[in-house]
Amino acid sequence: MKFSSALRGQILRGLTRRGVMSRGFAFSVAALAGIAGVTGTTQVQAEYPEKPVTLVIPYKAGGSTETMARVYSKALAKELGAKVIVKTRPGAGGAVGATEVAAAAADGHTLLFAASTSLLWPPLTQKVEFDLDSFVYVGQITEYQQAIVAKADAPFNTLQELIAHAKENGLNYADQSAMSRAYINYIGGLEGVTWTGIPTKGGGEMVPFLLGGKIDFAWSGGIHNRYGSEMKVLASMNGTRLLASPDTPSIAELYGISMPSQAVIVVPKGTPADVVAKLESAMERASSDADFSDLVTNKLKFPVKFVGSDALAKDIAQTLAGLKTVVEKTQ
Repeated sequence: MKFSSALRGQILRGLTRRGVMSRGFAFSVAALAGIAGVTGTTQVQAEYPEKPVTLVIPYKAGGSTETMARVYSKALAKELGAKVIVKTRPGAGGAVGATEVAAAAADGHTLLFAASTSLLWPPLTQKVEFDLDSFVYVGQITEYQQAIVAKADAPFNTLQELIAHAKENGLNYADQSAMSRAYINYIGGLEGVTWTGIPTKGGGEMVPFLLGGKIDFAWSGGIHNRYGSEMKVLASMNGTRLLASPDTPSIAELYGISMPSQAVIVVPKGTPADVVAKLESAMERASSDADFSDLVTNKLKFPVKFVGSDALAKDIAQTLAGLKTVVEKTQ
């Protein structure tokens, strides 16, 4: 039998007023009420989600992550049987949104959809209010297509040719973020090359700089896929080769490191295992949604790549090891 907290209170108050609460009887009723409370708690957890779920995006509206979230949230809502509200909380390279979710109730009703970069890089290089253990990785749904790219008519076609050319000529690159800069300089350090970073505000500014000849090469988070024959990929910055450039090696093959590339959904540490399992299952089914697949595959040119919680945790640990190597050599 299950009693609500209000009903348990009414029973106890009624018995007290009637003077029938002997010490032993009071203990029995309290014990019964406690058992009912435990049963009620189990029932509540089994009914997750109890209310709308908030999906926090730690970047500005209009980017690839927020665009994916708008479509994916509809599929996830269908699988969870509850409304999923997309909320943007940009700032500090994703740290603002990550901080908010890390501090949220660990009940599965507040999720963070972000590049794993935003969860791994800040704790290693900045003072932030979350750490590497602040989240549970529920699943990955795609992978950002990060690359070193150059203009199609550049006098080098591979990363090795770029390095050889840089040793004979002074080269400039698009300096878009502290992390991309660290990786490019790490490779330069290994190869004995010094190149000059030209500050650019994201891919939107990188593209005209590269195509206009103001820079010689750039890191790209995937925007190069929109420019087809105008750009060429010199190396994948991921742990594997890119979907659209299967013949081009990754820096994992060349140097044993890779940039965090996973697009993940995480929840605050302490979220019950059964809630994580239900979310993971819903995420996997939502990843097969036709509208989401069309957006990711045909428009963004990213792969639909679902990875479950356990496998993702191992992948993140491996990525983190390489990231720490880069931080130690460049910071």
